[in-house]
Amino acid sequence: MSLKTNTTLSWHAPFSQPPYFVPASLFVALLLTLIAFSITRRNNASRGNALLFLGPPESGKTSIMSQLVYGVSPATHTSLQTNAALVNLPGKKHPIRVVDVPGHPRIRDQFHDFLLDAKAIVFVVDVNLVSRNGPAVAEHLHSIMKALLSLPPSHKLPTLIILAHKTDLIKASATSGASSLAVDRVQKILQRELEKRRLAQSGGMGVETLDSEDEKSDITGLECTSPGGVFQFESWEGGEVVFMGSSVKLPPSDTEKGPSSGLQTLEEWMDENL
Repeated sequence: MSLKTNTTLSWHAPFSQPPYFVPASLFVALLLTLIAFSITRRNNASRGNALLFLGPPESGKTSIMSQLVYGVSPATHTSLQTNAALVNLPGKKHPIRVVDVPGHPRIRDQFHDFLLDAKAIVFVVDVNLVSRNGPAVAEHLHSIMKALLSLPPSHKLPTLIILAHKTDLIKASATSGASSLAVDRVQKILQRELEKRRLAQSGGMGVETLDSEDEKSDITGLECTSPGGVFQFESWEGGEVVFMGSSVKLPPSDTEKGPSSGLQTLEEWMDENL
């Protein structure tokens, strides 16, 4: 008589609750979590420090960027593609990313691709042309303000810097310098034109855009806390608005200050805030 012995083993028997399995699994899970957290923190730290240069065509954006990055301001032409570079600031551990987005109406909305990475938006205005093309400049600026207010509530809004550029072409008065006069002119004109756009909305009328005479835009992004809702930059609900004057060509009396002193105010802001 043969004796049969059941020698069948379960395939998972060697792994059934060994004393080291649960602690090892927890250790691996914890290690993976720490790695993921480290990567996310590093990526987040690298975000949100970009400086976006926006504004109408031929306002001087590319010249400013060249001065900041290379220390020279060569003759430029109207840009048809976005340019990006790094600026090394004294005393800063990491370089600052600067992005120049063309102002042509067909491609200027590319700034949306960089908005979440922006620490500040520099809207460049040619102070010598703003009296003539104020409505068009205000329409461009308004599209940016609307985009800022559409960002997620958890996202810290970038600072909006409005740069009154080419102040070297403004003649100083007996009581005010060229930069102060330029800033005052740009602020008053843009504030007036944006208020017109706000009134057009409240009256139920559309406002023509640059793209087509028949195309109307939905006006939002001009909400203010001022009495009556009258648009004023200092009470705009979209955050901080800073006005500065700038130039890349210095008057003869300022040549001793160095090649970048026409951008000194902007450079100082970058050094303190980026």
